[in-house]
Amino acid sequence: MNISPAAFEDLARIVSDQSSIVLDPSRDYVIENRLTPLLFEQGMNSLEDLTVALRRDRFSPLHRKVIDALTNNETWFFRDGYPFDALREIVLPDLMERLGSQRTLRIWSAGSSSGQEIYSIAMLLCEHFPRLLGWELYLLGTDISDRALARALSGRYSQWEVNRGLPPGLLAKYFSPLGCEWQLCQTIRQMISFRFLNLSEPWLARQPFDVVFLRNVLIYLSAESRKAIFRKMHQALRASGYLFLGSAETTLNIDDTYDRIPYNDSFYYRPR
Repeated sequence: MNISPAAFEDLARIVSDQSSIVLDPSRDYVIENRLTPLLFEQGMNSLEDLTVALRRDRFSPLHRKVIDALTNNETWFFRDGYPFDALREIVLPDLMERLGSQRTLRIWSAGSSSGQEIYSIAMLLCEHFPRLLGWELYLLGTDISDRALARALSGRYSQWEVNRGLPPGLLAKYFSPLGCEWQLCQTIRQMISFRFLNLSEPWLARQPFDVVFLRNVLIYLSAESRKAIFRKMHQALRASGYLFLGSAETTLNIDDTYDRIPYNDSFYYRPR
């Protein structure tokens, strides 16, 4: 199933307007493969039919299904290592000292996908900072993909997924075999709240966060959207907070209201 250049441009414009995700024309075959099951579900014959339906009603559930199909949900436990090392060695000890009188801690995984990132953070807290379990903890995972959020809520992962980054000791301690999958224990799952959130739409944190993981999300968005998200994220972070980006992402030449702090051949960021 091929899509004409004009139809692709139309689809790309619609997707960008709805989510700020930038579709790469050189990967049109990937886009077609991801959307083909949706065409069958909707009884459509072509991607041109899909773009017509999307233009007809920009607030229909179909838009959300298209965005869901096109999002890249690549993630794994303790991805890249260094953000979690920084949490353990620098960030959490600092925040425990600063916030000891308040005894509250708020951590947000923005772009949480199927949950491995925020669950990794929860396990890290349990393993290395049990004293924090007596605090008022709020751990939040948000994503634009309904499909990914459903998987995150289930806490079920394949053998391949638990083999990616999860130490065997934590697998044995916090997971139970369930058929061909592994079920994360309720102790960890109940620590997390998951919500749908489109970062490109208006949002404002009711209370500021102490730590935000916004990793490997911005690389798929337009430059204008990155600027807008950094601006909103600055408002969502506590003055003493920490921001973690993906290894290919940076605030440099985009937003000068963050300080970039080197750590283990990488960086984390703090609002000025």
